[in-house]
Amino acid sequence: MTTTTRLAPSFDENITAAPSRRSTDGLVEISGVSKSYGPHEVLHDIDLTIEPGEVVALLGPSGSGKSTLLRAINHLESVDRGSVTIDGQYIGYERRGDKLYELHEKEVLKRRTQVGMVFQNFNLFPHLTAIENIVEAPIALGRLSKTDARELALGLLARVGLSDKADHYPRQLSGGQQQRVAIARALALKPKVLLFDEPTSALDPELVGEVLAVIGELTKLGTTLVIVTHEIGFAREVADRVVFLDGGRVLEQGTPARVLLHPQHPRTQDFLRKVL
Repeated sequence: MTTTTRLAPSFDENITAAPSRRSTDGLVEISGVSKSYGPHEVLHDIDLTIEPGEVVALLGPSGSGKSTLLRAINHLESVDRGSVTIDGQYIGYERRGDKLYELHEKEVLKRRTQVGMVFQNFNLFPHLTAIENIVEAPIALGRLSKTDARELALGLLARVGLSDKADHYPRQLSGGQQQRVAIARALALKPKVLLFDEPTSALDPELVGEVLAVIGELTKLGTTLVIVTHEIGFAREVADRVVFLDGGRVLEQGTPARVLLHPQHPRTQDFLRKVL
């Protein structure tokens, strides 16, 4: 059955072309992005550039738009206005003249492999073992043979400290172990950008450290990381830049030392007083 590509709503005016710069392996450019659910605007005219290999922590109160912005990067959320590109390429749309058209789902999925995502609640397939969760996508997409995918998966499990859990099912793993498997799975497609949506929020406090340690090691790989987190100390330690959102707007951004120790915006000051 043929699916007709449709015009994305509100995308037919004032659209600038996708950046023409050479691919730079993980450049994220967010331009004028707005998103509403009915009358409630959750993102308002967001402009943000994340450089290749940069580690950016998104901070802000619940409901500030952090997770929605994260999901817009890989087109798990469509946007009402504006655009998001990875190395100059749209994930969910293609440009024809002055309009953006939504892509077929198959093409969206293909482009989305550039962006790995780790969710709050792990999202592992319960009927697959740890290693099966990791090898599934590389094999299904024809990236690797079963033998090569298994070798890759074993290496990734070793990287996250779970070499002895390859044949365990999610129900046999702690929350921290499940999240580490989810991180290994996200790495399996060698994405240009890794997104983390509050990766420790579903964990018992004693398990948070093991997951943060793994993410901390990933910052050394040179992959672009965007992390939504409430772990202020972790953001201070690993991020190159902290971006503070509230009410769907970017209110302040800068180095962790500048934003976390010397915030300029009153809303940032008030937020940090409550959480530190």
